[in-house]
Amino acid sequence: MKAYLGVDVGSVSTNFVLMDETGHVLESLYIRTMGQPIQAIQDGLKKLGQGLPPSLRILGAGTTGSARQLSGVIIGADIVKNEITAHAVAALHCIPDVQTVMEIGGQDSKLIVIRDGIVVDFAMNTVCSAGTGSFLDQQAGRLGIPIEEFGALALKSKHPVRIAGRCSVFAESDMIHKQQMGHSTSDIVAGLCDALVRNYLNNVGKGKSIAAPVIFQGGVAANLGIRNAFEKELQLPITVPEHFDVMGALGMAILAKEAVARSGKTSFRGFAASELEFTSTSFECSGCANRCEIVEIKQSKAILARWGDRCRKWQDATTSSEVVAG
Repeated sequence: MKAYLGVDVGSVSTNFVLMDETGHVLESLYIRTMGQPIQAIQDGLKKLGQGLPPSLRILGAGTTGSARQLSGVIIGADIVKNEITAHAVAALHCIPDVQTVMEIGGQDSKLIVIRDGIVVDFAMNTVCSAGTGSFLDQQAGRLGIPIEEFGALALKSKHPVRIAGRCSVFAESDMIHKQQMGHSTSDIVAGLCDALVRNYLNNVGKGKSIAAPVIFQGGVAANLGIRNAFEKELQLPITVPEHFDVMGALGMAILAKEAVARSGKTSFRGFAASELEFTSTSFECSGCANRCEIVEIKQSKAILARWGDRCRKWQDATTSSEVVAG
């Protein structure tokens, strides 16, 4: 067996996809990052490695997400790309004529506009958590509803209430007020779904041309209430792909296959990387007025990589003695 590995490390979740040479997903894994990306990456590698046949050969690997450089060093990635590229590639893999990609994850949300197979525009919201998975988890917990039942409950609503969804703080306050007024839980939940969709379209989607086919991906795509609210607001059918929660990782598996086809070799460290000792530190460079914050990752005492500097003098150095700050 031969496969390609894609890894997407975000602030909330760390996702893995193993894809075969035909583009079929062999295995996928979704785990919580818990503020420890190195540990999450190594835990994911270990779990994947334990459940695979010894004959499986990884031909290439790629990483994306907010910790893409870090994960790329740990696993030995052949390609490292941003989330926009990774999600667009995965969406085109699932629906070749897709024109709009809506992605809502644990802490941020994105909208990607694709025309003729090319990304022509995109937008991201990383400032407010309203509408993201973490906010929905929080509200489901406050209402005493399992997050898995949140969307189905919204679909039972007959008269959704209007919730102020522009800000997560205002949304929560408004929900509490509606509860005190005696509105049913299903109407409040449905109102919240409608409000969060309006917030997404008025902020992330503002000024963007949203055309069908539309793909909805990211962990929040599992929420039937949010999906239904998008269809009502856009008056367009919404497609949720089979692997909606790991699309970033799927996109990187596809890109890893392309990268290895060009280079003819892979840098993947193997699943044994889960047992290696990695540490990350940071420091501020005083070499100029930018005072860049440099991230440094080591294996034992060997410096593997640095990033965060605008001028690249730290990135291009391979040992701590090659560059002197200031």
